[in-house]
Amino acid sequence: MLNKAPKLKSTIKTKAKSNINLRPASEAMIELLTLLFLNNLAEEAKAKAFEEKSATIRAQHVKAVSKKVLKKARG
Repeated sequence: MLNKAPKLKSTIKTKAKSNINLRPASEAMIELLTLLFLNNLAEEAKAKAFEEKSATIRAQHVKAVSKKVLKKARG
């Protein structure tokens, strides 16, 4: 999972408007928030897999909890 964060960081930068400059502190906050989100998503998917008595976290587990995690993140 740690190998994905820099790639995601560059994706966020490219999708941002070109006239927006991100300072290093802002970049660090984006990266930390992304890692926290992914960690929370992984924990919820792990719990869902455990509920279904599966030893492997599959894509269906992640899809099932993604809406719940996004709603929780929005408040």
